[in-house]
Amino acid sequence: MGKLDGKVALVTGGARGQGRSHAVALAREGADIIVCDIADQIKSVPYQMGNAEQLEQTVKLVEDLDRRCIAVKADVRDAIQVKAVVEVGLAEFGAVDILLANAGIMSLEQISQMSDEVWQDMIDVNLTGVFYSIRAVLPHMIEAGYGRIVVTASQGGRTAFQNLGHYVASKWGVIGLVKAVALEVAANGITVNAVCPTNVDTDMIHHETLYKRFRPDADKPTREDVTPVFTAINPIPVPWVQPQDVSDAVLFLVSDQAKFITGDAISIAAGFNASH
Repeated sequence: MGKLDGKVALVTGGARGQGRSHAVALAREGADIIVCDIADQIKSVPYQMGNAEQLEQTVKLVEDLDRRCIAVKADVRDAIQVKAVVEVGLAEFGAVDILLANAGIMSLEQISQMSDEVWQDMIDVNLTGVFYSIRAVLPHMIEAGYGRIVVTASQGGRTAFQNLGHYVASKWGVIGLVKAVALEVAANGITVNAVCPTNVDTDMIHHETLYKRFRPDADKPTREDVTPVFTAINPIPVPWVQPQDVSDAVLFLVSDQAKFITGDAISIAAGFNASH
């Protein structure tokens, strides 16, 4: 018996990274999964984004656990596409009990030099996409009298970082949105929370553009070159947490053990949060 037997979870941004980890973790506990991802490149993003093949690999990993999984290619910047993902899930499974609004991007640019496109892409994916996702599932959850929503925020939603003003703005906004929605649906059997990781060992941080910010002295900095710098950020001396570490917190928040936790933002941050 799993903690989520009979539940259906929708995971956005599930082609790889945290989204894939969350999908597999919930499936392992008995949930059926709807997973969506843009599976395409956004021009302002400086690293290679997930693709259709990776999205299908997420499906396979879930199905290998003997759970059902459907994948939909969808851009969370588009309200119509997000609504369609929910409709597909309802048609296939009859319910969407859990939403993990995980889709997100990162880019680096000083505000004084930032183009409208870079700003808008960040806000549209990281904040508006979360709004569209939450809005799309709420009518069904309210009618059902049950729901669990977890949004991927960041330590960047609780403090500021240079060259990430647009990212920070999006993640602070996400936490505010979570708290407001939690109040609106508290009487409907729905909890709404955020997870706030420190750096996570995914493609979002492992690319040349970010490495150069941390090691401008190196010609072509590698993972090994930046590891000591990343480690110095966290009081627990690790350079980054693993996607599974975040999934463990997500699994707790969507379980019955967390039925009275709502409107919160939980840090998985190796102590970074203690001084911010």
